[in-house]
Amino acid sequence: MTTYTLIAYLLVTIWSIVNIIFNGSRPTKMISWVFAVVSLPFAGPLLYYFFGVNRKKFKLFKLRQTEKRKLYSESYKELKNGNYAIHEFRGVNKNQLANLIRNNSYFPPYEGNKITLLNDGKTAFEAIFKAIENAKESIHLEYYIMERGVILDRFYELFQKKAGEGVEIRMIYDSFGSHNMRGKTVKRFKDLGVKTFSTLPLRFGNLLFTLNYRNHRKIIVIDGKVGFTGGVNVSDKYIKPVSELGIWGDMHLKIEGPAVNSLQRVFVKDYHFASDEELMLDEKYFPRIESCGDNIAQIISSGPDSKYPAIMQQYLAMIHNAEKSICIANPYFIPGTPILEALRVAALSGIEVNLLTPEKSDSRLAKYSMFSRFEDLLEAGVNIFLRPDFSHSKVIIIDGEIVSVGSGNFDYRSFEHNFETNALIYDKDIASHVKDLFDKHCKKEIQLEYVAFKNRSPITKFIEGLAKFFSPLL
Repeated sequence: MTTYTLIAYLLVTIWSIVNIIFNGSRPTKMISWVFAVVSLPFAGPLLYYFFGVNRKKFKLFKLRQTEKRKLYSESYKELKNGNYAIHEFRGVNKNQLANLIRNNSYFPPYEGNKITLLNDGKTAFEAIFKAIENAKESIHLEYYIMERGVILDRFYELFQKKAGEGVEIRMIYDSFGSHNMRGKTVKRFKDLGVKTFSTLPLRFGNLLFTLNYRNHRKIIVIDGKVGFTGGVNVSDKYIKPVSELGIWGDMHLKIEGPAVNSLQRVFVKDYHFASDEELMLDEKYFPRIESCGDNIAQIISSGPDSKYPAIMQQYLAMIHNAEKSICIANPYFIPGTPILEALRVAALSGIEVNLLTPEKSDSRLAKYSMFSRFEDLLEAGVNIFLRPDFSHSKVIIIDGEIVSVGSGNFDYRSFEHNFETNALIYDKDIASHVKDLFDKHCKKEIQLEYVAFKNRSPITKFIEGLAKFFSPLL
């Protein structure tokens, strides 16, 4: 290493460490970044510059995104809710959970919904395509991943037909997750008249302010009356094996009823900031929705523009409110100390805690980081099951009475950096059904045993510990 290179290395390393000390929010995350900066010469400071710097503190970021989006959300609180029946819970735990979400996401729990579980990609897309075929006024889509393939082609065919019928179609996608949505792929949708925009586009002028903040939501709203949300992206991997992981499993929801109004509000806000087109006060996109079922549903929306980490708070509240059982299915279980401690407390208190996660992963770093947390959980009495296939579902069920399905993972990115949406269903029948599906996968032969897992090789433990340092990046 030359003298000039050494001086440059020392300067950028010192700059990074000083910034971490001044602007870090949590000691564990600060230590991880210091480790990355020191152990990866030049690459570590570069990673920190792109992914570690808290740009929400910067005035420029606030002017461009955060403060405007906060004001937009808060103005929605004052809009009429259509006189929909907002449910008031008798039980203290449910009432506290609903109030938390109402205060951190601005969405109340609505009565009169019909919720349909879509337990795999094939079922989800069949329901979505049928709803699009029946669209009369508008089709709104928002996805993290839109990949070229059979599924995207089917969307194109349906949009071609519906555009010819005069249906308004709007589509937004994350520019990072949908990296191949460019050029001719996007142009053919625009040529149909589909209003197509990327969210948080990766451009030279705003790269530092958008790269670490991604729109991870999966939302479709038809005519303002039928909605879909969950974990399924627009990708062929849900209908056929395109990698060694095989066909991806996932859970999605079809929502009919007043809760669709909340999904539409999430979409309209994101669409406004992607396109600068103002839809908020146009009543035709927020029609009066009649009660069409007996399910109580509440939407949770969270992102870098939120005052509070709503998704993390939702998961914490559900864990704390559980009295009998907690069931979590998630492919990226990499939570911080608050969630881990809450689960240990629950297990040590005698509550049955079950974690179901895939044995294989599309990210080796995420897998090792996830496994690094298992030993402490197993010792506290948490049951961990490693399913042999790959499931992308993000589900948490408490006491077989309340279930959450959505896009939010149990990791730093979903809690702090991504725009996410979950749907919380307060319904014993639906929660019990999801729990039955969950339990079918929790077989004894795929359960981790504490003693055997504790005795894994030192090399494996070292790799897991190393991956743990990079958890804030995942």
